[in-house]
This record gives sequence, C-alpha cells and structure tokens, in this order.
Amino acid sequence: MSSLKKALQVLREQGPKAVIWRVLHALARPPKPLAGSIPIRLLVKERDASEVDWSIPHPAVLDPITVNGENLTIAWIMSPPGESSGGHQNIFRFINVLEAAGHRIRIYLYSAHEPFTVATVKDMLRASTSYPDLDATIEEHTDAGVAADVDVIFATGWETAYPSFRDSSHARRFYFVQDFEPYFTSVGSASVLAENTYRFGFQGITAGGFLSHKLSTEYGMPAAHYDFGANRDLYNIIDDRPRKEIFFYARPVTERRGFELGILALAHFAKARPDYTINLAGWDVSAYQIPFAYTNLKDLRIDQLNEVYNRCAAGLVISLTNMSLLPLELLSAGVIPVVNDGPNNRLVSDNEYIEYTQASPKALAAKLIEVVDREDSASHARAASESVRATSWETSGERFLEIFNGAIRG
Repeated sequence: MSSLKKALQVLREQGPKAVIWRVLHALARPPKPLAGSIPIRLLVKERDASEVDWSIPHPAVLDPITVNGENLTIAWIMSPPGESSGGHQNIFRFINVLEAAGHRIRIYLYSAHEPFTVATVKDMLRASTSYPDLDATIEEHTDAGVAADVDVIFATGWETAYPSFRDSSHARRFYFVQDFEPYFTSVGSASVLAENTYRFGFQGITAGGFLSHKLSTEYGMPAAHYDFGANRDLYNIIDDRPRKEIFFYARPVTERRGFELGILALAHFAKARPDYTINLAGWDVSAYQIPFAYTNLKDLRIDQLNEVYNRCAAGLVISLTNMSLLPLELLSAGVIPVVNDGPNNRLVSDNEYIEYTQASPKALAAKLIEVVDREDSASHARAASESVRATSWETSGERFLEIFNGAIRG
C-alpha cells in the first residue's frame, strides 16, 4: 500500500509522465543480490592475503640460507602474461639474462580469479615476437608452492608477494618491482595489501631509481635498481625528412598513464597546430569522444612502433607513477618526449632531451608546440638519438646481475 500511496502522490504532484519514468527506472534497476552471493575479489587469493602476518619476519628473511654453486634454480611467480603486457615482457627480458648466466628458471603462474591455461600461455609466448625464447619451465602455482630444488624465489606484482611469503621453502626471497602498485587503486583494501608487501623484507630489484629510493627510505626495504635501456635494434632513426606528426601513448584503461589529461593537452595543441597529425597508440580509443582529429593506431606490436616514431617530431608520455619505458624508446628514434615533471620520472632518467613540464594541459601543450616549432628539429632529433646510444638493455642486464649476485652471495 505504501508504494501505491507514493505513486498516487507523484501522480497528483508531478503528473503521469513522472509516474511512468519512476516505474521504468525501477524496472531497470538490477535485482537485489541474493544473500552471500557476492564474492570478495582481489588480485591476491583470499587465503594468501589472510594468512600472511608480515610483522613476524619470514624465516628465509630472518635467517637467509647460504647459496652454494654457480648455477641456481630460480622460481619466478607472476600473473599470466598477455601479448601486449610490457611489464611481463620486461620480466622475461631479465629471466633471459639469468638463463644466459647459467641459471635454471621455473615460472609459476598465479591468478586469484582470471581463468587461464598453461598451454594457452605457452602458445602465446611461442607465437609472440615480443617475448624471448626461454628454456624455463612454466606451470600453475598451487598451494604446494615451489619445487624443493628452488634456491631463489622472485615475486613480481604485489599479489605474488603473498604466495612467496607463505611458501615454506627457505629459498632466498627477491622482489622484482616495476612500479609503485598501491597507486593503482583508490585508497582501500587493495592499496593497503599492496603497500604491505614492501615490508616483507624481500630484496628488491627495481626499475629505475625512483622506486629503490622510495621503497628503501619509506619502507625500510632493501632495494637497488637498474636503469632503463633502449633497444637500438628496434628503435632508431630511419627517416630524416621533416616530421609533421606527434605521438601520444593513450591507454584509457591504465589510470596512471593520464589519458584524460593527455587528451585535454592535445586539444590545445590541435587548435594551435592543426597541420600536425596526432597519433594515439596503446589502445583502441574509437569509443571515446575526442575533440580533435586523430589517427587511432590502437595496440601496435613492438616491431611496428619504429616506423610510426620516425614520422613524429614529439611524443607525449604521461607517467603518474614510475616512468614509462617509452621516453627512451622515443629518443632512440629521434622523437622528443614531453613528460610530466616529478621525481617519479626524473629519478628514472635525467636525459637532457626529455622535455619535462608541469602536469597541466596548457603547459603540456605549450611544450609540444615548442618542440615541433624548433628550426633545428632534424639535428636535434639526431642528437637526441645519440644521447641514448650507450643506454642499452645489455647494460641494464649487467647491473641486474651485479645486484642479484651481490645479494645472493653477500
């Protein structure tokens, strides 16, 4: 009766259209979930998150084993890799370094909810040009943990630090950190669980100096870093003609890449320099309302990027957590990166050809305009490419091994 009375009241006060609208609105509402039907969903398995008490140091951290022998068995726990996952591609790059040094690798795939099969992952890795060929074994991570012969366990994403902590093995614990993952979500359970992993006492090897500084000073985590590299076999200058295009790494699904901020900046640029083609790459953005003409390059393969780069005078790369790998790749191809200023980026690379500026749409647009208006753009592009000639992934690999060997033998 109360619903009927409300309907009559709305009819008297607002008319029949208001009644119809309310009825349709009520019908469109999803049904109320059944009691106990909504599962807790986190990247980490509930039992792993629940059972870890990092206030009590893990025995492998408190009393690390002495590792004998030159050729070690090293386990890497990671989420299932995808074809375009730059983070996984970087993990595999350094696994390849360890294999080249004579170590045996076991890869354990860990997922709390997303279904996968080991066979499908192996097929993708074999078919992809983005991943190196490895001798590593690949299997699903289970509650049984890693094999008994494992000397070292590497955690990767924050969720994998929990099964590494819970593992009963006395293997030495390492943490391969590529970003500050508590920033990936709003403040809440996931961000706290991610932040806690930096207190586990694992030896950190980080991508760039921002992370090693932050984790060691704010969390007391033992951490050292390797510097980013640029693959000159993939990225180099192949065209010296004047460039009338710019590039934006546009990933609306990845909050830390500042998609909306970039679009606002590019709208100002497009008005000021309408004769430039704006390339958006990293995601299919066709469903988004973008207020300027652009070329939607979607998700390009690694071997397609250099040709695009060589058409561009400038590249907008917004990194709101740890710096992206793109600025050095762009430099190698003669593209001048415009990057939001901050220690998260400058502590990774202070290359003089990276144009740092404030994270304001107009400031970013002004810097892009300044870059494309240079009269010496061709010689400037050549000098920028030369500036990263010595910045190779081979050097990064050597540094990674230096950190690893120093920690494992120390």
